[in-house]
Amino acid sequence: MMKKSSKEKAQKILDNYLETNNHRKTPERYAVLEAVYSMKGHFSLEALREKLEKKNFPVSRATLYNTIKLFINLHLVICHRLADGTKYEAINDNENHIHQICTICGQVTELEAPEIVHAIEETKFRRFAREVFSLYIYGVCSSCKQKTSRL
Repeated sequence: MMKKSSKEKAQKILDNYLETNNHRKTPERYAVLEAVYSMKGHFSLEALREKLEKKNFPVSRATLYNTIKLFINLHLVICHRLADGTKYEAINDNENHIHQICTICGQVTELEAPEIVHAIEETKFRRFAREVFSLYIYGVCSSCKQKTSRL
């Protein structure tokens, strides 16, 4: 049997939520979902809005904001508050991840650290059911370190 893509799983979650709660299945919600899962990495609401406009599917800021808020509640999107503003990211199968953030230039890179992921996954939380995590490590990137050492 073929494995479902993250986007297909997200669409199924959205379908189930809308049906269960008697909400309309609007073309806007599905267009935003499609755009979110086609974005690479972190994105701003403005970048998402521009992507929708390029596909000739403009949506109002209110619709976009409300739809993203719904997707966050459904665990389809994660919100990151970074140095360069609020960014969003589609939650894929590898939802647990670690970010390195440069405190000088604001560059964000994702770090593969299976030992840290394993340690967090094995941690027993008291009266708390962990669903997903995002870890932020702040420091200075090599480019900024090199620039500041020359001063």
